[in-house]
Amino acid sequence: MAPHAELEAQIDRWRGYVQRSRAISPADVDELEDHLREQIADRQATGLDDEEAFLVAIKRLGNLDAVSREFAREHSERLWKQLVLVPECSDDANASPWRELAVVLALAVGAGVAVKAGFAWIDDGAAMMRNLGLLVFPFLAAYFAWKRRLTGAMVAALIVPFAALAVALNLYPFAPGGATGMLAALHAPVILWLLTGVAYVGGRWRSDKRRMDFVRFTGELAIYYTLLALGGAVLIALTIATLRVVGADFQPVLDDWILPFAVPGALVVAAWLVEAKQQVVENIAPVLTRVFTPLTVAMLLVLLAVLATAGGFADIDRTLLILMDAILVLVLCLLLYSISARDPLAAPGLFDVLQLALVIAALAVDAVMLTAMLTRIAEFGYSPNKIAALGLNLLLLVHLVRAAWLAVGFLRRRLPFTAVERWQTRYLPIYGAWAAVVVVAFPPIFGFI
Repeated sequence: MAPHAELEAQIDRWRGYVQRSRAISPADVDELEDHLREQIADRQATGLDDEEAFLVAIKRLGNLDAVSREFAREHSERLWKQLVLVPECSDDANASPWRELAVVLALAVGAGVAVKAGFAWIDDGAAMMRNLGLLVFPFLAAYFAWKRRLTGAMVAALIVPFAALAVALNLYPFAPGGATGMLAALHAPVILWLLTGVAYVGGRWRSDKRRMDFVRFTGELAIYYTLLALGGAVLIALTIATLRVVGADFQPVLDDWILPFAVPGALVVAAWLVEAKQQVVENIAPVLTRVFTPLTVAMLLVLLAVLATAGGFADIDRTLLILMDAILVLVLCLLLYSISARDPLAAPGLFDVLQLALVIAALAVDAVMLTAMLTRIAEFGYSPNKIAALGLNLLLLVHLVRAAWLAVGFLRRRLPFTAVERWQTRYLPIYGAWAAVVVVAFPPIFGFI
């Protein structure tokens, strides 16, 4: 076991306990954790071991229930204030909510300007697709770098991979309509998202808890972004209908200005809303996961039946295989978000059995797809698309097999739920590494075709 690994696990369990109090915001939890770590360090300096230092620090920090009640008294308006657009004021001028709102809006506009400029300067649609993520994600990472107050060294460490990816995507001589260019466009956002995750966790990527926080943030961001998109779509539809009545054509303005600014800008605004209103969405997350998990299990079983009646594995349509890969990725995202929304201290229950059923169903689908892919490669030969899909499905197979094994151990009460969490978060960088291989190594290996 790595040094202090058990201490970090105890701190993670303590943090999970404190986070269950609605009266304590994530920022307050971070502050309490900092105080706890300071107390532990002070005790370790006196010669105590990790366990003794943790127990003494907890007692010096104060009774957790008392802390929760104290926060509830001091911040009695916190729960309804979370529904207001701008969060509570802070005594720290640097953390002023209005200043943060100004930074968010500036970055959102910056992302829109970058996308608008990209469409103006890049004539090739395929090149624009490869660069689209590079025009948006740096602004999202910049928000978290500002929010987490990253050091100059950490910012420089993030800029280097962003720049290296930009060089590869724009200097490689991709063949027009080639497979490697499309693969690079599809896999680059995975790398960019994980780099944004490094900024989100404040550079503490080695922390299992921080990585799980990023998983939770990703799910909540998807919820907020969807809500913003639906609301924006309704407003745009009403505007278009109204202007048509008076004979005005709103479509050019929509295509040339509103969408290029609104789509990327909404991503930054949604990220800010998640940061400001985390507790509101966390009340919805368990409900969503409990609704969609059994539905997804049923969907996977139907897909298995479809694959079983599709004939020989070599005859399975390539489009169907691509759609199945997309479905497996969505299933993995649901699994991760379900785990992030679960109380790690709760005993095994029916929902954990459903999660295991989800993993087993996904494993069955993945096994069928791997068989079909290997059959097609043996009969028709390999290609960049086939090798990329095969690699992804092998990664999913390892991920799901281990997840199923740990889930069974948890259900049998032989493993803590933290073991399930750790496996999920520690495997995430593997997907980033594979995406980097596809983007950087595949084009020269396959001759940029």
